[in-house]
Amino acid sequence: MLSAVLLIAISPCQAQEVVASRENDRAMTGEPIFSHGMYYTGMVNYEGEMIPSFLFADYYVFADLVFKNKAQAKKYYKIANNIKKVYPIACEIRKTVDKTIAHMDSLPTKKEKDAYLKQQEKELKAIYYPKLKKLTFAQGKLLIKLIDRQCDMTGYELIKKYMGGFKAGFYNAFASLFGASLKKEYDPEVDDRLTERAILLIESGQM
Repeated sequence: MLSAVLLIAISPCQAQEVVASRENDRAMTGEPIFSHGMYYTGMVNYEGEMIPSFLFADYYVFADLVFKNKAQAKKYYKIANNIKKVYPIACEIRKTVDKTIAHMDSLPTKKEKDAYLKQQEKELKAIYYPKLKKLTFAQGKLLIKLIDRQCDMTGYELIKKYMGGFKAGFYNAFASLFGASLKKEYDPEVDDRLTERAILLIESGQM
């Protein structure tokens, strides 16, 4: 049930409208999971005086979303809450992929690379299986898309590139049994426009 703070009673014809303001974002999704970044970059000369310099992370300003009814708002905030759940996992996977690729590039032979990948596959299953089995179906489908966003490759492409086409096809066929697809791409301009908005606000510590 939506909080009463989301009810906008401007006139009878607008009584069901809901605005996605910062206050309502906080009420519906809780405290931010990331802080707004500020980084010390050293001392700089300013008009003859040495002063500390700081770099602030991007801060996003969007026009408030106005939903026609509570059902539309509920859908948006459900997406935002799911992102808070799975986005950290997608970030972890991105770091793991980068680390794996860097290490594989340092190995001189295919035999060593195959052995390393086999070891990694076993370790990743031990790490991520307990996390993934706790996700809902909607969160699992969202994670597939966020992996594409973070890694610039779909889950299918990642598996195919580093573990071969057979395993990629097998895992995708298994996912299809549950109505999902590892080939699903992230589309921030159209299909995932609201998801992208929520991600930018979440990762910058604004939601």
